[in-house]
Amino acid sequence: MTSKEMAKVAIDALEDKKGQDIKVIDISNVSVMADYFIIASGSNRNQVQAMSRNVEEKLQENKIHPRQIEGYQTASWILMDFNDVIVHIFNEEDRLFYNLEKIWLDGKVIDADTL
Repeated sequence: MTSKEMAKVAIDALEDKKGQDIKVIDISNVSVMADYFIIASGSNRNQVQAMSRNVEEKLQENKIHPRQIEGYQTASWILMDFNDVIVHIFNEEDRLFYNLEKIWLDGKVIDADTL
């Protein structure tokens, strides 16, 4: 599965759980860390955790397993590392505070619907 296909699966999983303000940043030309960052918000701890579980389940159905997941218990910022795709799921307050979109301005923002 390509990184683009992985990103599509992750986006669909986030949308299934009503993820808000989903952004995709292509960082393949600015970092060797990954090809895509996916950033989404949830309105509360339970939703953020449900979004994370759904992303993990949907990618595992495609034989893709996370290298690492951080922040699940606190659910203010869950980072899911799938090698070429890194998923960031925030509560609304922490997303505004960390503002990853601004930090990764050198990346190319891609419309999640057209990926």
